[in-house]
Amino acid sequence: MNALARENGTYAMVAMDQRESLRSMFRERGFDDSHDRMRMFKTAVARELAPHASGFLIEPEFLEHVQPFVPRGLIMAVDLLEQERGGIVEDTRLDEVDEVPGGVVALKLLVIWRDDERRTERLEMCERFVALAARHGMLSVLEPVVREDHQIGEAARELGATRPSLYKCQAPRQGDVVARCREITEVLPVPWVVLSQGVPPDDFPLAVEHACKGGAAGFLAGRALWTNTLDADDPTELLRTQSVRRLNELIAIVDRCA
Repeated sequence: MNALARENGTYAMVAMDQRESLRSMFRERGFDDSHDRMRMFKTAVARELAPHASGFLIEPEFLEHVQPFVPRGLIMAVDLLEQERGGIVEDTRLDEVDEVPGGVVALKLLVIWRDDERRTERLEMCERFVALAARHGMLSVLEPVVREDHQIGEAARELGATRPSLYKCQAPRQGDVVARCREITEVLPVPWVVLSQGVPPDDFPLAVEHACKGGAAGFLAGRALWTNTLDADDPTELLRTQSVRRLNELIAIVDRCA
């Protein structure tokens, strides 16, 4: 796990693999959602944040653009998203890649966990993903997302059993959050990190604190780090002055609580 972990064994990673959701955020702010704007923004985030992080997550389409700015921990998403323009991710499929570009150390799969007729099918997809990463000599980062807060633990129990290298988990929002995070830790046979989806950026530091006190080993966050820079035509200055500060704030919380 040294390829993704910091020297003290914790994780401080940046997610920049958002696709249609990022295009939607651009449109909402009056910007175009072209390939060039996506490339510019993702490259800027990599250039400014990746040197401070232990890992950086990107989708294959923009991997070659960000790779020169990622000194370590390059993670490639291998999820194919079923997502309408302006909508949420309804489901995902596994892109069973034949080759992995040089420099990549881990693969990531997003899976939408539901208690429906496809539950077993999604579990099998996670098993195939872990096997795929192992075949390529890569670490595997599994990211289940649930629609209901009370389902987080159930998804962790079921999908954590596939034994990915690292489990990327939503932050519980209801009840005794630290206690609920301890329950996640107890059912997972692998280390886990908390993600920032669904948590307002200003609330994410507390979510990281609660998660780490409950057993999480760090974070893999996107929106909580760079959403504040989306209004700028060029996000560079805001990334340097605000996002780097927020990233270091989160790292300090991990060092104190994990």
